[in-house]
Amino acid sequence: MLDWNDIHAFIAVAQTGSTLAGARVLRVSQTTAARRIAALEAALGLTLFERRQQGYLLTEAGQGLLGRALAVESAASAFTDAAAAEAREVSGTVRLTTVEIYALTVLPPILRDLHAAFPTIRIELDTSDAPRDLEAGEADIALRNSKSPKGRGLVGRRIADDPWTVYCSRAYAAGQSQPHTREDLRGHVFIGGGGSGVWRHYQAWLSKYGLEDAVAMRQDTASGMLAAVRSGFGMAVLPTFLADREPDLVRVLPPEPGAHSGLWLLTHERIRHAPRVRAVTDFIAERLKRLARERLEPGLAEWAEVKGTG
Repeated sequence: MLDWNDIHAFIAVAQTGSTLAGARVLRVSQTTAARRIAALEAALGLTLFERRQQGYLLTEAGQGLLGRALAVESAASAFTDAAAAEAREVSGTVRLTTVEIYALTVLPPILRDLHAAFPTIRIELDTSDAPRDLEAGEADIALRNSKSPKGRGLVGRRIADDPWTVYCSRAYAAGQSQPHTREDLRGHVFIGGGGSGVWRHYQAWLSKYGLEDAVAMRQDTASGMLAAVRSGFGMAVLPTFLADREPDLVRVLPPEPGAHSGLWLLTHERIRHAPRVRAVTDFIAERLKRLARERLEPGLAEWAEVKGTG
């Protein structure tokens, strides 16, 4: 397959008469311009230029192909202009639903950059604890933690693994003995709540390990629960995708082996190709996947590391 950059170099050198002048047009080195010409000639099996002391002169084959190369350049330029116009014309309201805890942590910088890229798109962010019905049109896009999302007509992307485990603040970790098993957690204070969307997962985790009685305070909202954890009041069970990226939080124990919960970005097949929905879905998915690809270890505070620095 031909490289467009090689064709672009061919046009620049043909129009200027030398690799030096062509390189200036392309804003590359003369060596790069010459290398691209050689690569194109090799790919085509043709000699496009006669190399002379005074410059590069098109051969008969080169002259015959220059017009077609210019047509390719024109088509590429038209394609770029059309894409830019479409991006400018994408507008309208997109209703995005998720639980409050994701809206407070990973989403704000993503939505800020989304607005910069698509200023005519308006986001309505719904943080209701009740799951919205995408089939019924209650929302356009949903960001959810789930093992396997269910719903007629749902289409989506699994962004990353997102198991839940226990976190506390650095201050709490510095003043307490480190638990090594889930049974060791019985002597520690837990902060419950976080809204029903969080509490559903959280309570199931506590119930599994017999720790429901360890909840000393329950917060109605995710913001209240996160504030209480950061203050050093106690521990909470949180999704790892967001909690591992919180600089004030410390992971107490690793997630349970075999946990298959994931972070999903979902929409409905009926509207998946609507320009505004596609633009928002693609943008958020790319940014979330970029976060997922980052190595977490350097920024992930473990209890033992925090204790070791004291």
